[in-house]
Amino acid sequence: MSNSVKERRYKRIITALSVVIPIAVAVLFRVNLKDLGFNIEPLTFLPPIYATINGLTAVVLIAAVIAIKKGNKKLHEQLNTFAIFCSLLFLLMYIGYHMTSDSTKFGGEGTIKYVYYFILFTHIVLSIIIIPFVLTTFMRAKLGNFPEHKKIAKITFPLWLYVAITGVIVYLMISPYYV
Repeated sequence: MSNSVKERRYKRIITALSVVIPIAVAVLFRVNLKDLGFNIEPLTFLPPIYATINGLTAVVLIAAVIAIKKGNKKLHEQLNTFAIFCSLLFLLMYIGYHMTSDSTKFGGEGTIKYVYYFILFTHIVLSIIIIPFVLTTFMRAKLGNFPEHKKIAKITFPLWLYVAITGVIVYLMISPYYV
């Protein structure tokens, strides 16, 4: 099978995932298992864990860029694969937390409230936008299309890094208000 046929197949999968993941997260975010009759304890221990995973993702992304600048393609690939794994793990924990716990309201007032909501808004929007970028960047590398991989990676890296770092910042800003 030619790379162009493989790429068309992957693009269909990437498009589907880029639509399904945000919709599934939005729907599951609104579902509370207690409201459905499940006797389950809130998974309140998860936010610091998934915030740490976001921080780890940021470090891994930076290490991946350093690896490729040093010519270590194998390490670069392994680190990026691990970063994708971390992002998936974050997503599962995030959904698990929100399906078992009430949402926490930010309690800050004044300017800090606007700073928080700006960071939160950009984090959420870019976390949706980044999905097809990450998957396309990964696909191009897997197909050996390195010129196109490099071109899109220059966009993907800063966006993904921003999402990872702002995930930690959002957690640090809201954590005093967890009950």
